[in-house]
Amino acid sequence: MTMSPLFTRWGASAALVFALAAPAAGQPIAITGGRVYPVSGPPIDNATVVIIDGKIAAVGPAVPPPAGARIIDAKGKWVTPGLINGATRLGLVEVGSLPSTNDATARGDRAVAAAFQAWEGLNWSSVLWAPTVNEGVTTVVSLPGGRLISGQAAVVDTAGATAAQQVRRAPAAMVANLGSPAVGETQARGELLMRFRELLDDARDYAARTSEYERAATREYATGRLHLEALQPVLAGKLLLVVAADRASDITNALEVAREYKLRLAILGGAEAWQVAGSLAAAKVPVLTTGLDNIPASFETLGARQENAAILRKAGVPVVITAGEGETFNVRNIKQHAGNAVAYGLTWDDALRAITLTPAEVFGIDATVGSLTVGKDANLVLWDGDPFEFATRAERVFIRGIEVQGASRQDLLTDRYKRGGR
Repeated sequence: MTMSPLFTRWGASAALVFALAAPAAGQPIAITGGRVYPVSGPPIDNATVVIIDGKIAAVGPAVPPPAGARIIDAKGKWVTPGLINGATRLGLVEVGSLPSTNDATARGDRAVAAAFQAWEGLNWSSVLWAPTVNEGVTTVVSLPGGRLISGQAAVVDTAGATAAQQVRRAPAAMVANLGSPAVGETQARGELLMRFRELLDDARDYAARTSEYERAATREYATGRLHLEALQPVLAGKLLLVVAADRASDITNALEVAREYKLRLAILGGAEAWQVAGSLAAAKVPVLTTGLDNIPASFETLGARQENAAILRKAGVPVVITAGEGETFNVRNIKQHAGNAVAYGLTWDDALRAITLTPAEVFGIDATVGSLTVGKDANLVLWDGDPFEFATRAERVFIRGIEVQGASRQDLLTDRYKRGGR
């Protein structure tokens, strides 16, 4: 088979993008004169951000560049932390309609795939990384899906020469679904909830009677040993449980199960979460939602409204804005989702936090990314204006202190037809 010139050029371009994500070393970088949005504090005008050895070494209005530093003039520009999309299938699904490129859904055991570590199938040479990082998204959460217990998610940086270099935290969460009886091989919501509780009860019993289980001296459990073991950190409150649920009643059921079993919970989707905002706030449960849910896509989302994020945040709920559950092609669209959330009542500052520091906090990576704070990894973006404005471009993107932008397949196609070539 002969590879087209377009894809030959893409391969070289992708290699460049990901080779640039080698460990940082050498020359310090000083980004000077920009309007800096640390997120962890108020904006700073005419500020300098210093990067040394891949880390943020200084941030402030009167910071002198280190001797020998590479100077990047940011006058008239905006500097923010790298954006974080908390609900994607990036690196796991290439073409949604082609099963051979889908590594996000495990077969599992009776709709349970708790031991499935999705990141082990991460495709670090996917053509979808480049357009994502080029638009300022430096970190994503890659989620499994499609089962009652879909498996374990990972936090992944959007550039790296290998999957091992890209993975920032794994596991970062266990993913479950209480919004669709079919995913649990059940017929009704009550049956799905019963199956979920049975699974948690069996995982508890297994932990108390492991030696008996090994001697085949216990009753049959709802799933196999590997999945029961994988659920132990969830039951211990050490691993976040992300539950996909849109309907208000499904969200309430998830809250009740989390209270009953003392689980750390986050809601994914949450189209009707605004209806139970008080309960979510009282339980301190974050919601991962979009900024564009204004037309119901199903009976589960009949109560969807674009003010969802604003209502939740006003009630005190931690809000993470995503571009839609399991997105791959449009992961980069979180900027537009955040901007639309602002148009419908969310404050600008809360919107920026919802795609930077809040997802970092939810998934336990806020010690290293999510804000422009001294000592954190230098994941940051230099914009030519307000990142929520449609026409704004990410001029420079850094991951762990290394500039990582490169030509995407979209760029190559644009260039090809501008030149009138084939």
